[in-house]
Amino acid sequence: MAKNLHAYRKSYEKGELSEETIMASPMEQFQLWFIEAEKSGLIDEVNAMTLSTIGADGYPRGRVVLLKEFNAEGFIFYTNYKSEKGVSLAHDNHCCISFFWPPLERQVIIKGKAEKVSEEKSIEYFKSRPRKSQLGAFVSNQSATVASREVLEEQLQELEKTYEGRDIPKPETWGGYLITPTEFEFWQGRRSRLHDRIQYRQHDSKWIINRLQP
Repeated sequence: MAKNLHAYRKSYEKGELSEETIMASPMEQFQLWFIEAEKSGLIDEVNAMTLSTIGADGYPRGRVVLLKEFNAEGFIFYTNYKSEKGVSLAHDNHCCISFFWPPLERQVIIKGKAEKVSEEKSIEYFKSRPRKSQLGAFVSNQSATVASREVLEEQLQELEKTYEGRDIPKPETWGGYLITPTEFEFWQGRRSRLHDRIQYRQHDSKWIINRLQP
């Protein structure tokens, strides 16, 4: 059934973004906005981000994953290396992540290149996960087809028995990626659709700041 969405409109009036107040470093600007999103208490998963990759078939694909760490080097998340996104990153490590925080009328878009983190770092994070999540990573052959939900549940029960009273080792096909950023865009909604868009682009190891038209 066709549905007309023309009347879906909102006036953005909760903030502004100017060259006079932004940080010189995009990572510092991101940290500032991330902390403000956390402190707002209005967002369930501040670290939820859309990861977009390019598959071997040439099609882009986006999905929501969880950011687990960010630092001066970039952004880290964890997944199954044989999942659709893992296969795509092995084919082409150029990717994009984006954060959308509707209550603050803010969006951040980050382009970069993904590389696997060290095995030691992946093991360290895996050990910090809840036991059920560790078992889930073992059970799931992520992105592969499965006959039914019951198959997964049965496999989980078998693994629970196998590792009862024992530490669960990290699967070889599971681990983290570090996305090293090459470009940032900070978007702040404004009235009359004249949104503020501040772009940081890397050039000769320096960050060049530009304002983009809305």
